[in-house]
Amino acid sequence: MWGEYSSSGRAVGRVEGLERLCEVLSRRRTEFDAIALGSIIDVPERFHHDYYESRGEIVNPWGGVEAMLTHAISMIFNMPSAHAPMAESMEILNLDVGAVDPRMSAEVISTSFLYSVLKGLHRSPRIVRGAAVWKRPGVLTAADVSCLVIPDGCVGLPTLAALEQGIPVVAVRENRNRMRNDLEAFPFAPGKLFIVDNYLEAVGVMTALQAGVAVPSVRRPLAETTVSSESTEQADVAQEVAEYL
Repeated sequence: MWGEYSSSGRAVGRVEGLERLCEVLSRRRTEFDAIALGSIIDVPERFHHDYYESRGEIVNPWGGVEAMLTHAISMIFNMPSAHAPMAESMEILNLDVGAVDPRMSAEVISTSFLYSVLKGLHRSPRIVRGAAVWKRPGVLTAADVSCLVIPDGCVGLPTLAALEQGIPVVAVRENRNRMRNDLEAFPFAPGKLFIVDNYLEAVGVMTALQAGVAVPSVRRPLAETTVSSESTEQADVAQEVAEYL
């Protein structure tokens, strides 16, 4: 595996020998229900220094190619998978980068990065497919997802799936990223896209959605109340329907 940056600063890369991994997994397919992967990802040594000294301003150089691998494996084998990058050499392992951004601290002190993979996969849900899976007890489907929280401007498969299925999306401005999409230009239905400044505000939106409270009703200024009137004939029909029910 090789990790690289695209011209826009996104983490990308390439995977070679995937067919060999698939052969091994296919041979033992009945022996596991989750896949933990560990391999070396070659990147220029300067990437290590640049990343850890960036204070969170640079994208993880290993993350892009890791996502390519795990997404492919999960799709092929219909199982949850996760990857941990191994240190390329003792020099990289003993690299002294000093104090780093707190969000990177676990990466700096780890030697195998495998613990978080094992801990996460230990509790990962099993992937099931089929038209009738929603009828099975304990199965979570898109109908169980109340909302999706993403960095503002980030458009991927989860965002598009939420858009298609009418799942509310909460976009957080403070989580800056390399994508520059205008989410308001997408055809979200009314009340399905909320753009907030930070995660505290995102929690407020989530709480309102869970409680069935219209988000605009708790924001200032309040919209004017729309008053409509109906004719006497319409009112009589409504009254008759109400009495019938």
